[in-house]
Amino acid sequence: MEELKVPSVGESIVEVEIGAWLKREGESFAQDEPLVELITDKATLELPAPFAGTLRQILRKTGETARVGEAIALLERGVGAEAPKAEAPQAEAVRETPLAMPAAERLLREKGVSPEAVEGTGLGGRILKEDVERYLEVAQAKPAPEPARPVPETRPAPTPLQAPSDKPWRVSEAVPMTPLRRRIAERLLLARQTTAMLTTFNEADMSAVIALRKELGEAFQKKHGVKLGFMSFFVKAVVQALKEIPELNAEIRDNTIVYHRYYDIGIAVGGGEGLVVPVIRDADRLSFAEIERQIADFAERARTKKLKPEELMGGTFTITNGGIYGSLNSTPLLNPPQVGILGMHAIQERPVAREGQVVVRPMMYLALSYDHRIVDGREAVTFLRRVKELIENPVRLLLEV
Repeated sequence: MEELKVPSVGESIVEVEIGAWLKREGESFAQDEPLVELITDKATLELPAPFAGTLRQILRKTGETARVGEAIALLERGVGAEAPKAEAPQAEAVRETPLAMPAAERLLREKGVSPEAVEGTGLGGRILKEDVERYLEVAQAKPAPEPARPVPETRPAPTPLQAPSDKPWRVSEAVPMTPLRRRIAERLLLARQTTAMLTTFNEADMSAVIALRKELGEAFQKKHGVKLGFMSFFVKAVVQALKEIPELNAEIRDNTIVYHRYYDIGIAVGGGEGLVVPVIRDADRLSFAEIERQIADFAERARTKKLKPEELMGGTFTITNGGIYGSLNSTPLLNPPQVGILGMHAIQERPVAREGQVVVRPMMYLALSYDHRIVDGREAVTFLRRVKELIENPVRLLLEV
């Protein structure tokens, strides 16, 4: 037997929460095949098998915590090895229990429902949170079981939902915060408590960028294999503006201001459990195509929970795009220790004045939040105006003027 241990998953991370086990006891696996999900305060990761073999015993169940270096399972080398006879009944019983995703597992425990009672609709029959909620709704609507037909002990009835008998729809549920959501909450609160945050606003005419994408988008995708999006223009514009206004590419360390001479741009993307901010390293050295590839890759791996912890660390400035959700304007919160964050928003056709005439143009509100401790209003406004100029005349991005 060999121990499956929690690996080092990133700087400052000493503990993880065990997510869904992707293999059952007694089930064989191939080398590098995912065995279990590990939930950290930065991302949800899949732990691959170090060799081909059989999962003999799970030492840490879903929802439990384990420290880095701690054993969470026992593995046996050899593909397709049979479980010992003495363990066969137990292994068989485990195989009959369907797997549940982490959110579903927590809800099952909270409501006292056996996984066997719920029909899973996820990949491979895995139980989703929606499956549990649907089961609870159906169970609540059913009349109480008669004494002569008790619920079997192997499938306990769900915990009754606390609601007035005359208003059964007034239901609340308490779901424990995941480590990732707790970390997001901590950092957002930290931004409010430890920074002197202000926000300045402007708007950009997106006509030139839209026309450029329409003219060259097809050729760009054919050559580079990725779509030409809006974000690469903003990354390029932000980098150029940071070079001119270095106060926004800095951080405070004790009584020292550290000015970064490199440009690691965090891109906020929606993950499975919340907003995560993977970082594009050395963005000033990348082409439009390389930036678009990295963003597409980040978005896909955020959705499938395959981002690496080190990809979420560092960053000297952040860009967030609420426009993809329809936001027209907002005040983005800083991502400490960074002192600046740019908020993009939805593009909306609005009447604007051009050369004494009222015309309709595709406009986007821009919001720059900054730490007033080291960034003055003059620098913040100048930075945002520079981003606006570069977006409205994207040829400047190529000529760096």
